[in-house]
Amino acid sequence: MLTLATEIFAVEELAPLIAPPEVIAGVAALVFLMLGFVTFAYRDVANRHSNKTSNKSNGHDAGH
Repeated sequence: MLTLATEIFAVEELAPLIAPPEVIAGVAALVFLMLGFVTFAYRDVANRHSNKTSNKSNGHDAGH
């Protein structure tokens, strides 16, 4: 006599994937690389405009 657990495992099928696991991993790696590139680009822009965020006294907040 089959138990309920063995019946459930007997009829369980894996869901079909849209692509092989290697392709999915490659797409995920590409997404992370693109996000890293965008982060690096914004870091570069922030470094170019570092004079706007510096802690030097420029006369506007002197004495405060």
